[in-house]
Amino acid sequence: MARYIQVAAPLLAASLLASTPTLADSQSADIHLRYIGQHVIPTGTLFDGIEFGGISGIDRVEDGSRYGSYYAISDDRGGERGTPRFYQLSLEYDGNGFYGATLYRQVFMKRPDGTPFPADARTVDPEGIRVAPNGNLYWSSEGNWNADPALRHQPFIREMRPDGRFVREFRTPAMFDYVDNATWGARSNKVFEALAVAPRGPFWRPGHASHLLFTANEDALIQDGELTSLEAGSRVRVTALDPLTADARAQYAYELPPIPKAPTEAPGFMDNGLPELLALSDREFIALERGFASGPGNTLRLALASTECATDVLRLPSLVDARYVPMRKRYLLDFDELKAQYGLTLDNAEGLSWGHRLANGNRTLIVVADNNFSTAQATQFIAFEVIATPRQGKPGRRCRPYPER
Repeated sequence: MARYIQVAAPLLAASLLASTPTLADSQSADIHLRYIGQHVIPTGTLFDGIEFGGISGIDRVEDGSRYGSYYAISDDRGGERGTPRFYQLSLEYDGNGFYGATLYRQVFMKRPDGTPFPADARTVDPEGIRVAPNGNLYWSSEGNWNADPALRHQPFIREMRPDGRFVREFRTPAMFDYVDNATWGARSNKVFEALAVAPRGPFWRPGHASHLLFTANEDALIQDGELTSLEAGSRVRVTALDPLTADARAQYAYELPPIPKAPTEAPGFMDNGLPELLALSDREFIALERGFASGPGNTLRLALASTECATDVLRLPSLVDARYVPMRKRYLLDFDELKAQYGLTLDNAEGLSWGHRLANGNRTLIVVADNNFSTAQATQFIAFEVIATPRQGKPGRRCRPYPER
């Protein structure tokens, strides 16, 4: 079976509309994933003279072609390999296997003044990308911590056009800003990685946006407790942003487990985090949890998570010793099972996207791994078939996901 990459001439974006799938509610259906295959793009691959890699977020749009196309954002901050950028590409697979990837174009993100972010300085840390219903793109940046305020860049969530031009910035809560990296606020490189567009759900009311935008910090804010460790987990905040007002509408606590594996090699580095969310509805998500330890490598797990019945913690300044109900979750897949069954080498997975439908009508799921521009890693795309089986019996108790305040 062929495994290849094609590089084509750049194409103009042409009225690409978002398509958010509707899957059976996870409370009334069992969702299973069948592994289809993977495709790897080697580190060092050049496109338009710039190294391709660092893919931290991905999202699909319908473009009239058989497979559709994807926007994929690189976490190159500038001052490393080039101007901060995203790509348009296609992924070619069906129910029998993964056949290749085609890179179409490279786009530089623009600052509010219309100029590209600099190629010779760290000003952003791009992580997430999602297609908005109007065809624009939402994207997230972890910013860049620096003890010198003049060199410090705050994390943000923005909207841009498909050509990279700035549209607007969301007003994210100040709790996510860098303060001193010690006593309060965001921790360096632990902020907005996850990004999800949630379609209008059963709790939509007239006058509200047709969708919600969710984001989450990768690991705990300083005021919310310690980072994950081998002994204890942590909690992060999943925040719902309203595209009509650009403000935060609600927020929920997501509990991360302890780091699953201990380091066995120098330098003994280890961590755990929430790098991505993919919306099933305005209350349910597939969450990607990623752990790492020197030696064992990456531990990747997908979980079904729900805000239903969870406490809105938006007005809680700290989650330490606070009383709240966290998001519910149950694990869907541990990637170690794929490693054992298929010999699949697990890499630094950071992005999730819906893929095209298969001939049998089932939706597909794409997972992408960030190669960190390392020769010891590679950009890895993994495809799954999503199989939803209705449950027997009556659904469980329901709650309003956004309690009135």
